[in-house]
Amino acid sequence: MARYAAEGAHVALVTCTLGEEGEVIPEELAHLAADREGTLGEHRVGELAAACAALGVTDHRFLGGPGRFRDSGMMGVASNHHPRAFWQADVDEAAAELVRVIREVRPHVLVTYDENGFYGHPDHIQAHRVSWRAFRLAADAGFGSGEPWRIAKFYHTATPRSVLARSADALREARNAPFVPQDVADLPFGCKDQDVTTEIDARAHLAAKAAAMRAHATQISVAPPWYALSNGIGQEILGVEHFILRAGVPGAPGAGAPFEAGGLGEPHAREDDLFGGVH
Repeated sequence: MARYAAEGAHVALVTCTLGEEGEVIPEELAHLAADREGTLGEHRVGELAAACAALGVTDHRFLGGPGRFRDSGMMGVASNHHPRAFWQADVDEAAAELVRVIREVRPHVLVTYDENGFYGHPDHIQAHRVSWRAFRLAADAGFGSGEPWRIAKFYHTATPRSVLARSADALREARNAPFVPQDVADLPFGCKDQDVTTEIDARAHLAAKAAAMRAHATQISVAPPWYALSNGIGQEILGVEHFILRAGVPGAPGAGAPFEAGGLGEPHAREDDLFGGVH
């Protein structure tokens, strides 16, 4: 997001909840967790605004308006069944809200989580389902109001297992590492290198990314080049990001980033621009 915003693209971020069920890491903010119907969500709205500012993103919207859908919490917990939980939302109803944004913004590219919501978070999974549905409905002249718009490319995020393994090894070798290395063999997420279609080099904007992550102080601990969630398991703040093109025509292959910089380091003919091939 920081790279494309800096290059002059209109980057619109749509988030689906206020994050009311998230864990709170710092002791000085622990009081926020006591009020999940108000204080924590309101505080995270401010964190998100600060993160967007760090990235240079000036167009942020809550799906259906702030508070329309509620944070469902992790899979299998009681908050999954809250009447406003995003996990419980009707996919077509939520997609209709996203279609309104799509027809206004008229994006060429849409990016969301993968089918597993990266690590199985129900709201991330639902975001994928809603995005995919809206991607198709936005081009349907018979659906809703507003002028139909066909998005050229649909992506979901990807984290190659080789990159996860390299980051874990680097953390183990680091002296005075602030976080615990992860055991990649046991991770429930990550994809095969050969499944990645797109590798974006945004190392020039790594400082902005770290600043945006640091803005989310309730839920992320940041000690560059590492960060951790509440479990204290360290992950690398990556300047090279990976995606899988689910719909659309891929752009021309790029050179790719070297492995030591966070790239896959193999000539798999991956595109290096989300807008590649878009006219």
